[in-house]
Amino acid sequence: MSLYLSVVEGAYLRDLLAQPQAVADTVAGLRSLPPLPGRAEACHRIVLTGIGSSLHALYPLQLRLVRAGHTAHMVETGELVHSQSALLDGRTLLVAVSQSGRSVEMVQLLDLITTLPSRPFVVGVTNTADSPLALQADALVPLRAGPEFSVSCKTYLATLVALDWLGGALCGDDLPGILQELDQAAPIMEDYLVRWRTHVAQLTGQFTRLRHLFLLGRGASLATAGTGALILKESTRMHAEGMSSPAFRHGPLEMVGLGFFAIVFSGAPATAALNETLVRDIRAAGGCAALVGADSDLSPFRLPAAPTRLLPVLEMLPVQMVSLALAAIAGREPGRFERATKITVVA
Repeated sequence: MSLYLSVVEGAYLRDLLAQPQAVADTVAGLRSLPPLPGRAEACHRIVLTGIGSSLHALYPLQLRLVRAGHTAHMVETGELVHSQSALLDGRTLLVAVSQSGRSVEMVQLLDLITTLPSRPFVVGVTNTADSPLALQADALVPLRAGPEFSVSCKTYLATLVALDWLGGALCGDDLPGILQELDQAAPIMEDYLVRWRTHVAQLTGQFTRLRHLFLLGRGASLATAGTGALILKESTRMHAEGMSSPAFRHGPLEMVGLGFFAIVFSGAPATAALNETLVRDIRAAGGCAALVGADSDLSPFRLPAAPTRLLPVLEMLPVQMVSLALAAIAGREPGRFERATKITVVA
């Protein structure tokens, strides 16, 4: 155990262990936010934009808005600026998510908005109170995750809970009830993370011969699959791919074999059986697969009982433990960038 502890104990791990407090602080801050202006609720279309984990975090919100009857487009910020800017006009509600609030694509988007004949109503979601996004947004949903070393962890989970609250505000749901359920996230996360040493020790034995790693899910779990693959590449330099469970059957299934591992998110009850079948099929084909959910046969992937709205938050915790295990196997400090930077300034 001391072998991996000496490698993974650093700034990234400290950020992981600080996540319950970051989420609790963000939820507490949501209680003091004013109602959204009437113009936001009267918009004819909603455009959701971000890049990297900020974009993935928007997917559960898009699903919720569509179910409520809204026309909601989810567009990567760079594509919105250069290829889909026709979506932006005075009838548009733009939900812009950027943890720094000053990444190059977000600044370009804010500059573009100033040139439009009619400006969309902008709701900014950011962790940086003095950023261009925070200062130029018509309504601000602030994160209170605190400083972050490198890979998005505290800020990603804080974004998920902030967007869940925002979805309730846009759909006219019971906001006090939503906040009461979001309050449950921090203690559940704390209970899981206090056992991080045990989780990592168990996972290091699962990935010693790893060649191909896939993260697969459906519905809101696609946010976890996308962000999970991204943070594994960032934090460990191990290639990982996130995609939908049905898309995996359309070709990538041929990759199953020695050195293959799939992390499959059980997800919502309506499609959980389909994901459980995929785990069995991958194992039958000669690959390794593990389910993330309440019924997982691998304890680091077993999620506690919690309100459904917390599932995207809790699903990320096992992926973070995988990042520590892979870094330990490689003998590399997780989360320390060599080429990337925390804020991307080149388009």
